[in-house]
Amino acid sequence: MEAINPATGEQIGSYEEHTDDEIDRTLETATETFEEWRDRPLREREELLASAADVLRENKQRYAETMTKEMGKPISQAVGEVEKCAWACDHYAEYAGSYLKAEQFPSPPGTEVRTVHDPLGAVLAVMPWNFPFWQVIRFAAPYLTAGNVGVLKHASNVPGCATALEEVFEEAGYPEGAFQTLLVGSERMEDVIADDRIRAATLTGSGPAGRAVAETAGRHLKKTVLELGGSDPFIVLEDADLESAVETGVLARTQNGGQSCIAAKRFILHEEIAEEFTDRLVAEFEVLTVGDPTDEDTDLGPQADPDLMADLHEQVEASLEAGATVLTGGEPLDRDGAFYPPTVLTDIPRGCPADTEETFGPVAAVYSVEDESEAIELANATRFGLGASLWTEDRDRGRRLAREIDAGCVYINQLTKSDPRVPFGGVKDSGYGRELSEAGIKEFVNRKTVWVE
Repeated sequence: MEAINPATGEQIGSYEEHTDDEIDRTLETATETFEEWRDRPLREREELLASAADVLRENKQRYAETMTKEMGKPISQAVGEVEKCAWACDHYAEYAGSYLKAEQFPSPPGTEVRTVHDPLGAVLAVMPWNFPFWQVIRFAAPYLTAGNVGVLKHASNVPGCATALEEVFEEAGYPEGAFQTLLVGSERMEDVIADDRIRAATLTGSGPAGRAVAETAGRHLKKTVLELGGSDPFIVLEDADLESAVETGVLARTQNGGQSCIAAKRFILHEEIAEEFTDRLVAEFEVLTVGDPTDEDTDLGPQADPDLMADLHEQVEASLEAGATVLTGGEPLDRDGAFYPPTVLTDIPRGCPADTEETFGPVAAVYSVEDESEAIELANATRFGLGASLWTEDRDRGRRLAREIDAGCVYINQLTKSDPRVPFGGVKDSGYGRELSEAGIKEFVNRKTVWVE
């Protein structure tokens, strides 16, 4: 398993894949550890999670550099990602006890009825490369604190991040087997999911990967949570604060090289402001710095892999052939590394890739609509339903329209984001289940009713 720097094409590390025997030992260790870990007082588990936050902060520069070298994230954004991971650990260290508090129910005189939240066992997490620390911590922080143990199968292009995450929990004082990493390819996951020692699975990734995990888990009646990407609308109505909307829209489309499930991908603009917004968006895209991700001044680094960049460019070319117009960008940069420029497409034909597919890179598809009704109709005209951003100065209007958007979350006058304080997840082809907040920590527990006569 090789780690390749997408900015240079150079190999920066090589890791031995785990053998079948090593996989078996990992699952056995997880099972043995769970029997002890589940009985640890919740307060002790919270204290260990607080220690994990300390480890993350103490090593944030080193962890950030690993991310940047393996998948090309600009270093300032990588540092911010580690800090966000520490925040999530802080959150569950403080609130897990409240989230998991037993629930009391009405019962006959002389009886007591309540629901307690018992852990399930070993939870398998199949995680992507785009936020290689955050995606893992947002599963591990709640699930481990609830008393489960974690087995991570990370993306094959970020093995250094995978081993670093194992180090975080080791350094924090977690018992051996509470959090383990499997360095294996996706083709070996079916057997792992089917193994009786794995009690549940969560995946963040592509639709085909999610369906494969859900199919195998379903055959064995195992709980799953899936987050499968999106084609998020960024709706700007005629009464929006344009300056703020443009500034936020640029970040929402280009952060992390545009490689984000909740990135703004389809800009749906009221016709009264469409031309001005588009001109501003193009101007802002053209002054972004694309280059060395280790430079603090870089806005966009490389795409994470040359093949992924080629796929993105094929989507752009197919959309142009179908009748779309490119206003800026649209061609890979002529330099070493997988660099793709910020790109704006308009005149988007219905059914072309920019309209119907998830473009996982800095490509914005711009639409003009006559009114809010057409805006909502277009926003919902997708098989995805992860997030949405809606811009209007009328907050009541925003609240009303938010209820009409088919998405797991709608942010009004803000970019779509994940936050440990609020539930996160999608509908339709964007998956099911919720991560983060109270909803997230309760996804993989047994909500057990206990009746005492």
